Amino acid sequence: MSLTSSDISRIANLARLGLKPVESERLLAEMNGFFEIVEKMRAVDTQGIEPLAHPVSILSDIALRLRDDRATEPNHREANQRSAPAVERGLYLVPKVIE
Repeated sequence: MSLTSSDISRIANLARLGLKPVESERLLAEMNGFFEIVEKMRAVDTQGIEPLAHPVSILSDIALRLRDDRATEPNHREANQRSAPAVERGLYLVPKVIE
């Protein structure tokens, strides 16, 4: 995948960035360089390789210090949503911002 200068202009517009032509060209080169690295990584055959829980575990036998996955804080949803202008079924309602 590679981007064009019109892609950069559209992304900059969506991000509300005012890019100068020099900045746009530099960003185009940097982003295309990033996509080249991603394509190289995707080309590596990883069939049969187990994912690592931690990158250092390949070098030494480490024990991860994991905590139990349980809620430890009280639920303050109703108190937090009292000041919200619009709430429905526990969710904040906001204006649509996607073009």
